[in-house]
Amino acid sequence: MSQSLFSDASQRLEEALAYASISDDAIERLKLPKSSLKVSIPVRMDDGTLRIFPGYRVRYDDTRGPTKGGIRYHQDVSIDEVQSLAFWMTFKCAVANLPFGGGKGGITVNPKELSHFELERLSRGYIDAVADFIGPDVDIPAPDVYTNQMIMGWMVDQYSIIKRQITPAVITGKPLTMGGSLGRDTATAMGAFFTIEATWPKLGLSGSPADTTVAVQGFGNAGAIIAELLFDAGYKVVAVSDSKGGIYRREGLDVPSVRQFKDSTRTLKAVYCEDTVCNIVEHETITNEELLALDVDILAPAALENQITEANARDIKAKAVYELANGPTTPGADEILRQRDVIVFPDILVNAGGVTVSYFEWVQNRQGLYWTLEQVNQRLKQMMVEETERIWAIAQEKGISPRTAAYVHALDRIGDAVQAKGTKDYFTDGR
Repeated sequence: MSQSLFSDASQRLEEALAYASISDDAIERLKLPKSSLKVSIPVRMDDGTLRIFPGYRVRYDDTRGPTKGGIRYHQDVSIDEVQSLAFWMTFKCAVANLPFGGGKGGITVNPKELSHFELERLSRGYIDAVADFIGPDVDIPAPDVYTNQMIMGWMVDQYSIIKRQITPAVITGKPLTMGGSLGRDTATAMGAFFTIEATWPKLGLSGSPADTTVAVQGFGNAGAIIAELLFDAGYKVVAVSDSKGGIYRREGLDVPSVRQFKDSTRTLKAVYCEDTVCNIVEHETITNEELLALDVDILAPAALENQITEANARDIKAKAVYELANGPTTPGADEILRQRDVIVFPDILVNAGGVTVSYFEWVQNRQGLYWTLEQVNQRLKQMMVEETERIWAIAQEKGISPRTAAYVHALDRIGDAVQAKGTKDYFTDGR
């Protein structure tokens, strides 16, 4: 699956090249990652046994600045998957106009099987192995799937121990007390919300938010927060799901109550809560596949890759798809959705809020001056809306999909950075 993932990512690049003004030099640079590292991480388990975990870090392209990207803990992590995600990050950072290139990391592990002590030893061991590969001016990791503030805190502490100096800018997504930024934990969803608010009225498909139905696949950090943001803005969120399945209520869900109940019971139910008392209301239990096929206005996949495929794309009834997850739609599914007039707003735009506020955190760490939540969200909104408007204009001008337009936008910026260092045209001029 991972190799296919990189093939899918590369296919999106090929589609955009026909519309981008980019040199052969830049295209050549983007064919392969700048550097890839595979490490073995020994961990002494709580029962005294020793286990070795494979770890990876890929720096795909640093033409526009140090590489940036998360670290994921998952049993399916492989070098091919990490390379694909680093490739996507290259374009996401360019789309958001950040002074970064793309990087990514991961460990092949099921973190649910590890104790907190084992998880800490694993996290510190990973930094021991990659410390010479990362740095505030080289490669800046962040959280990803099954990693969080605590894990980032262990990692930045371990890096500081190795370097014998406090170095908060080496990692973003840290706890506030260790140099983290306000707004980082909600950034991915907040950025997606600003994109939805900026584009949904342009589609002319619905009236007020109250008339707009929403289904969110994935009720983790990003999915739960976007569901609540949309609920608070008056949208009708009718379905949400987690890895075990979903819930659907035609009349709409009380999302804050659903989040409260999920946090306290680890169970997803349609509820209405007053203080700590939650009452279950009538609802349907559905699968993740059934959620994707619901007749709603907005579908927000916020889980893992390859959720909308050629096998189920014809079942999608949503008018617009906003990708909060990385790579939830395959190229084959993209074509089917395009033929059926389903508009897809791509991951490299929609979920760019996370890396944008990571950039804010990096800037604050280097300045030693920290911003208020209002300042963070104000800057995030400005950047997300500006880039969304530019991508929408490119799509309309060239008659292409928002996804292709986003890649064209990114390619032009990467191409400009390569051009600034000299390309074939410069070096052969006059010969």
